[in-house]
Amino acid sequence: MRLVALAGGVGASKLLLGLYHVMTPRDLTVVVNTGDDIELHGLSISPDLDIVTYTLAGVVNPETGWGIRGDTFHLLRALERYGREGWFNLGDADLATHIHRTALLRSGKTLSQVTDSIRQALHVEARILPMSDQPVRTTIVSDRGVQHFQEYLVKDRAEPVVKEIVFEGIAEARPAPGVLESLAEADAIVICPSNPLISIGPILAVPGVRPALEARAAKVVAVCPIVGGRSLKGPSDRMLAQLRMEVSARAVARLYAGLAATYVIDSEDEWQKPEIEGLGMKVAVTSTVMRTDEDKVRLARQIVEWAAAL
Repeated sequence: MRLVALAGGVGASKLLLGLYHVMTPRDLTVVVNTGDDIELHGLSISPDLDIVTYTLAGVVNPETGWGIRGDTFHLLRALERYGREGWFNLGDADLATHIHRTALLRSGKTLSQVTDSIRQALHVEARILPMSDQPVRTTIVSDRGVQHFQEYLVKDRAEPVVKEIVFEGIAEARPAPGVLESLAEADAIVICPSNPLISIGPILAVPGVRPALEARAAKVVAVCPIVGGRSLKGPSDRMLAQLRMEVSARAVARLYAGLAATYVIDSEDEWQKPEIEGLGMKVAVTSTVMRTDEDKVRLARQIVEWAAAL
């Protein structure tokens, strides 16, 4: 079964690792958010692409879900001695990825080509695609002003009150080569349990992606990132509340209405099932919390079974 997954970073990578183990890896294509991309110290950094790649390569730091296992931070500490900011943790081995990416981009390669180069070097068999080769930057408008998403999330620890989310450059962006084709040819499509606003939202905002997904809605399984009114990972719950949206499985379901035929929620939220079904979705109920590798494989296997049934 050819499966396409729309993904952000840490939250999505848990499910992706499970999928990678329960299906033929070459049949898995991951379309990754690049709205989080940022330039620091003159280097092009793609956090979500790297988290997904490192996870599937088996080299990710298991304690954080990002970065490389056992990495050191000597270069970052040295940069701080020169007065450069070190709020964005970049390990020494991780920096090699960013140097490689930056050099290839400056030589004229596209982000898609660079991403595939890194994937192959780390022996990842699944296909990994950026949502777009054109730069899109997620900007947060908050009570502290306008800032890049990484500044909001990492530097300010998601403490600012979010008033608006803007995807700069989205009008000029185009789906990366292979994105629309993979969506059209997939036997099933999974929307990972990522932040619907700043991880899945930028992917859907790329011109052409939402219509492509709507056309395949009958084959789409969306996994809710909210359990019991709380986000599984990151500031999803906080952002939803600050933007005057309900923090619940059904609120996220409303964002995906018309895009997914099957919606997966946690057993804790089963009481919301009738209302979500009223949106035209079939609701699958299970444990969506992935604390262990066994949890990841179990949920992935269930999703593959539901996807096959579609």
